[in-house]
Amino acid sequence: MKIQLPDKVHHIITTLQDHGYEAYAVGGCVRDSILGRDPQDWDITTSATPLETKALFERTFDTGIEHGTITVLLEKEGFEVTTYRIDGKYEDSRHPKEVQFTRSLEEDLKRRDFTINAMAYNEEAGLVDIFDGLQDLDQKVIRCVGNAGERFSEDALRILRAVRFSAQLGFDIEEKTREAISDLASNLRNISAERIQVELVKLLVSPHPERIRLAYELGITSVILPEFDVMMVTEQENLHHCYHVGEHTIHTMMNIAPEKVLRLTMLFHDMGKPVTKSIDEKGVAHFRGHVCVSEEIARRILQRLKFDNDTIRKVSKLVRFHDYRMPAASKYVRRAMNRIGEDLFPYYLLVQRADIAGQSEYQKTKKIENLEQIEKLYKEILELKQCVSLKGLAVTGRDLIEAGMEPGPQIGEMLETLLKEVIDDPEKNEKKVLLKMVSRGIH
Repeated sequence: MKIQLPDKVHHIITTLQDHGYEAYAVGGCVRDSILGRDPQDWDITTSATPLETKALFERTFDTGIEHGTITVLLEKEGFEVTTYRIDGKYEDSRHPKEVQFTRSLEEDLKRRDFTINAMAYNEEAGLVDIFDGLQDLDQKVIRCVGNAGERFSEDALRILRAVRFSAQLGFDIEEKTREAISDLASNLRNISAERIQVELVKLLVSPHPERIRLAYELGITSVILPEFDVMMVTEQENLHHCYHVGEHTIHTMMNIAPEKVLRLTMLFHDMGKPVTKSIDEKGVAHFRGHVCVSEEIARRILQRLKFDNDTIRKVSKLVRFHDYRMPAASKYVRRAMNRIGEDLFPYYLLVQRADIAGQSEYQKTKKIENLEQIEKLYKEILELKQCVSLKGLAVTGRDLIEAGMEPGPQIGEMLETLLKEVIDDPEKNEKKVLLKMVSRGIH
């Protein structure tokens, strides 16, 4: 099997080989190349020690030199080069207490997580596949290298990574690997929120976000996202729904673009339903106030998993407005654009469409037709450049002061009053018209 190595990767490998060392491309880049995917990173493994590697290249920096990794810089592009190593005992389900460098490629590959990530390649030796990773790729299987229990005990994050790879590649998890995940899922409590966040997002934006159901079945979400487990046992006895809350959530994620904010919004949009559920005398379920509770839960989880403030702001706001309904009229669409925000309104439309897609057939056609009318009006508002926020208003605070208003809070209040007038009637958005309204004392 031949893999096309990038020129810079080939240069690093041949430079090491020319000086008597072994060197291979290794791990995910080899796996992705075989699958015909474009590798995001090219990692290199070598028999050379970090100091021996550093001596061969002009520009390097120490990425994790205590674990054998340095970065070689070629024309501002960095490539991680790691010495073959044997990991010592893992004491915290995260880090080996010590690492031992070795000259054996096989020993290095033994410590890797899954067979499909334990293949190495260079043009001289071809593909080195000691653990039948190629066969597992062919059979679409995620399997641990060696003993699954040992691999997951070394680094508990591998438990979540197994499901993430399953979601990204559409592969099944091999039975012994599944059993070890179920047995050791509780060890994920030892993993930092930041590392959990990265893997969870990769799972959610994958081609198969529905594999979060597998994470639930294997006991992973009960540790990292217990709020999801509650949704998976909350029924929706309601004409608008044909799934329980968890299944509805999964279907909405499958029906929206694979973008972080959108998939997170769908994951959280109904998390308040279990808390707010009530059943009326006819046996119909209601979830009054679930939107606000869902927003609170979303914000809490996003903060717990150490998401950045921008993601927290966007997801929380979209969760709050995911159930916002309006008549298909320009005035109401402009009001909604103002409330939700011009930057988030296109997301809101996608969220609405995905939410409807995950519901029953009851009134579905009517809901979709209404949404399509709203989308059409939204595009017209953009084309006409109608004002929906203060930045589009034809007057500023300075204009009001020059017109004779005293500086102070009343300036902001007047601008908001004028904005409401303009949102309802865009033709009023002219400086002369607005200043005339101010002079007449609109409050």
